[in-house]
Amino acid sequence: MLVTSKELLLDAQKNGYAVGAFNTNNLEITQAIIRAAEAKRAPVLVQISAGALKYAGAEFLPMIVAKAAQLASVPVAIHLDHGPSFESVLQCLRVGFTSIMRDASKLPYEQNVAEVRKVVEVCHALGIPVEAEIGKIGGAEEHVVVSDREATMSDPDECARFVEDAGFDFLAVAIGNAHGFYKGEPQLDFARLEKIRSKVSVPLVLHGASGIPDAQITMAVERGICKINIDTEIRNAFIRTIQKLVAENPDQIDPRKIFGPGIEAMQAIVEQKIEIFKSAGRA
Repeated sequence: MLVTSKELLLDAQKNGYAVGAFNTNNLEITQAIIRAAEAKRAPVLVQISAGALKYAGAEFLPMIVAKAAQLASVPVAIHLDHGPSFESVLQCLRVGFTSIMRDASKLPYEQNVAEVRKVVEVCHALGIPVEAEIGKIGGAEEHVVVSDREATMSDPDECARFVEDAGFDFLAVAIGNAHGFYKGEPQLDFARLEKIRSKVSVPLVLHGASGIPDAQITMAVERGICKINIDTEIRNAFIRTIQKLVAENPDQIDPRKIFGPGIEAMQAIVEQKIEIFKSAGRA
């Protein structure tokens, strides 16, 4: 069933689990996410980035996700991941997104607030929740490229001020997480997360969770993370599976026999994450 993300994340915050937010670029990834959610009876967010919209079509990909959500027996929200502009947000609202992130975190504080407030005003008028970000999360994610030198942790006091000033619904925090695969084992700053949680009432979001050890994910959920983004590990499972099948079956030209196992590999990753996030059986 198609829902907004607000009801999902508020329930996660109340009951001590995190909702998985999984990025899609095409039909096959969408199928893997929905099948995993059904198998685990878990609510999910299917995320679409600006880059994915450009690749698959600004109306076509959301239409695929919306139909899959409508047919699903578990709650599914369609989320704009790292919305780069006010115009991109309007475009997504027109095609049926039920959750929006406006990422203005690379801008100075006052500009970040102004950009987010503008989006909040429009989205809240339509009953659509908004995610915002403060601090700079390292790594590369679509248009977002932040070097290790530029990456900065979210300041707990500034987080509290940001929520008050901008009026959004969910806060993405930088606590040592990064987009893409990590160089070495990541070390999340749990003391910082606890301070943010103590000062901020809205649900907290962890980006760049691909590659973070399971034990750290569990600790993050226990300390108030309510939404966790996964993209890189899903892509990796899909591509590596296809590469292996093509290498072993060079004469195979039926895409169903190549993509089918790829979907299964992605579904396995999503199911595993759902278990770690403690969202299995919450639908």
